[in-house]
Amino acid sequence: MRSHIAEPSLPPPGSAPAHPAHKAEFGRERPTAAGARALRRLADHVNTHALALLRLTVGIVFLGFGVLKLFPSASPAEQMAVDAATKMTLGLVPETVLLLSLAALETAIGIGLITGGRLLRPALVAFFLHMGGVFSTLFLLPDAMWQPHSPAPTMEGQYVVKNVVLVAVCLVVAADAWGSRSRSSRRPDGPDREQR
Repeated sequence: MRSHIAEPSLPPPGSAPAHPAHKAEFGRERPTAAGARALRRLADHVNTHALALLRLTVGIVFLGFGVLKLFPSASPAEQMAVDAATKMTLGLVPETVLLLSLAALETAIGIGLITGGRLLRPALVAFFLHMGGVFSTLFLLPDAMWQPHSPAPTMEGQYVVKNVVLVAVCLVVAADAWGSRSRSSRRPDGPDREQR
């Protein structure tokens, strides 16, 4: 029994292929390349302004939450914050004063992060101190922070734990801010002298 294999026919030299699928693919190449260029430009733009973007977004969050605490019952975290602050101050400070102090602190941190400049470093110090207080609620208010007989956090606990993202962002911002100060304090001829 003979098997017959058909050889593909090739177009004559110099003629363009007329396959419709090839034309459709060729038409899609240009928008994809343009899209890739646009994505690269966007990535370059975000990369150039990444630190400012991080600083501004955390500042807006803090400013918003701080302003909310100025209005009674407007902030969902209000009672939790007051309860934790009351335990930290051993109940010696009235709740109204505690809430207004927290509102002022968060608002000031937000303004410092948004404006940057000379306010940035004090705002970062206040931010990290404030985060110490925020995370202490996981231990000061265990019944509110953790589900009974389970290591899983409650909704309030999740509200606190998610602040690790803000801490990570501000660590990056602080590393740049404090790193730029140490770089600017170095004399330009310092490395050359060390090499000599």
